[in-house]
Amino acid sequence: MGSLRNFLSAVAVAVAVSAQDVETNSARLPSPPKPEPIDIFELPLPPVAPSRDEGACTPAINPRRTGCIGIETLEFQAGSFTTDGNHVVVTVELIGAPAAPDPASIYKGEQLLLIKADGKTFPNGDTWKCLSCGVPADQARSLDPERDYPHVFRSGKNVLWGHNILDCGGADLASTECTPDRTHIYPIHWPNTADGSGRGGIPREMRLHPDDVHMGWSSFTSTGGQFCYFGRLQFNPNPSVGEPRAPRFDLVNVNLLNPSDEKRGAPIFAEDGELRINRDAITVGELRGFSGAGDEILYLGSPWEANNIDVLAVHVVTGAVRRLTSHPDYTDPLAYSPDNKWFVVMDTRVSERQMFMSGMRWLPPLVDIVAVTAASSTRNNHERRFFQPILIDQYGDRGDYFGQQVNAGGDSSNGAVNDPNWNGRADPAFSHDGTKITYWQALVVPKACGDPNPLPCPNSTAQGGRTYRVMVAHLTSRKKSKPAKVFKVPDFIPWAQPFPAGSPVPASHYSLPPGNYTVRGRVSGGADVTLLEDPAIPGRLRTVSVAYQGFVDEPGYVINGHEEVSVDILLPDVWNNMVHWYSDIVQTGAVQASKKTSPDGFHLLIHAVTNVFQANGTLTTTIDGVEYHQPANGT
Repeated sequence: MGSLRNFLSAVAVAVAVSAQDVETNSARLPSPPKPEPIDIFELPLPPVAPSRDEGACTPAINPRRTGCIGIETLEFQAGSFTTDGNHVVVTVELIGAPAAPDPASIYKGEQLLLIKADGKTFPNGDTWKCLSCGVPADQARSLDPERDYPHVFRSGKNVLWGHNILDCGGADLASTECTPDRTHIYPIHWPNTADGSGRGGIPREMRLHPDDVHMGWSSFTSTGGQFCYFGRLQFNPNPSVGEPRAPRFDLVNVNLLNPSDEKRGAPIFAEDGELRINRDAITVGELRGFSGAGDEILYLGSPWEANNIDVLAVHVVTGAVRRLTSHPDYTDPLAYSPDNKWFVVMDTRVSERQMFMSGMRWLPPLVDIVAVTAASSTRNNHERRFFQPILIDQYGDRGDYFGQQVNAGGDSSNGAVNDPNWNGRADPAFSHDGTKITYWQALVVPKACGDPNPLPCPNSTAQGGRTYRVMVAHLTSRKKSKPAKVFKVPDFIPWAQPFPAGSPVPASHYSLPPGNYTVRGRVSGGADVTLLEDPAIPGRLRTVSVAYQGFVDEPGYVINGHEEVSVDILLPDVWNNMVHWYSDIVQTGAVQASKKTSPDGFHLLIHAVTNVFQANGTLTTTIDGVEYHQPANGT
């Protein structure tokens, strides 16, 4: 693949940050910030046990007998800072504990830890403290098994732990007053029947609003669709209906984050024989959190440019949409700073993983009508994520500013802070004073390396050979900042739809009828588009064919040529896609670019969950002589 430096200098284009006045908005924004010094250090974790066998966590391995972890990631996930910025919460699986009644037997299973981030230790000498170990059973009734994405409440007194909330009885989490006997862990309940007796669709990736009261989440449907929701937490000390019949937090005043106006929710709609691309559309495909002030919902939405998956933000009241990232590579997990002035994203722009598909700028997202799943799935190769943390100011990517790689320092050697074999995972987080960022990484493991994969597996340099690590980036030149005033969000969002318990889930976000259409460039020219229905799945589009004639969405970027993409869903697995791609597009003017497949086309088998890349043929994007080729199979 070509170098990122060559690409950035060749493609210095104006980037849209809102749906209005796309060409000129970036000129009104402040100049991009200059790179700043960043120091990276790794946080200590409990020692590694040699096996999962009972008693394998011996006193020789952990003299204080407070738990051991395994070599592989399994249930591991790092979360956010406590309010003092000196601790980070993590989910781990503790293994090798002795059997009861040994006091050390409580250090087993999936648990919530607090890790020291200031180089100090807790009173017992450990650099970690288990918040959930030893909590009496009647204070952790019906603990939900989903315990991912740990996030400390802004108050510093509670932790969102997957589908649970840990409460330390009003004590600070890091204090000696936060003990098992005063800790409670409450499950979160989302009812799906009007009387509250049934449990709702399984929430995933729950994100806490800065007000510590509201939250957002995503949920898959049985047909592979995904919808996002926003609701309020309400403590229910003695529920009389629904499961679990234990003290819990109910999700009430739930909103479906689909606009009540169908056209407002359609990124592309048909009108009078034309397809119209709607950059005002609110398409909350996967919820990723909130701005630092909580006035915006952050999400992965429908692409603004072909095959380019970005993060968008929508205001919770006005519904104003802005684009936060625009680099052609893939962006996903992110977090805003509490002062609302910065965000950090996990992105593939360092590896240029997606450039072969998305490198041509200002190509309209027409083939994405069928190809968006493929475009969003090739970012990974199974457990090789290609993500690295990128620091971006509040105004987002613009011009030739695409942020600063947080962990750029280092020599890229085995175990270095910028070792490409250590992949960024979800979610990063800022400290409350804005001077630190924490993120975690996983080392590439089979099937993404080793036989039969052509890439060898690296040796771990982490303690005990574990394949996961937690990092802290210290922004050394920054002064401490105060969190922004939290925006008062309404229980019911004006542009969303109320979703009371018992409401049916929509069949889809939007649909386009098959047929022949035209599309006009925002500046000049146009394209002829044909949409063909899937004969195997009535109502679903299988093929998009586009012929460009002098198409210009951005001044100076002229597109001509043809592209056609067909996608077969290999039922019964709705996540398994077979993609047939034919492209011969040329771009002239500000850049000399092309997007071409081999004569027999590019044929990609990709699973949206396992993300193992398997293809025949080639797809190559060239920008001013720099070629970006698709990855080799299995890499």
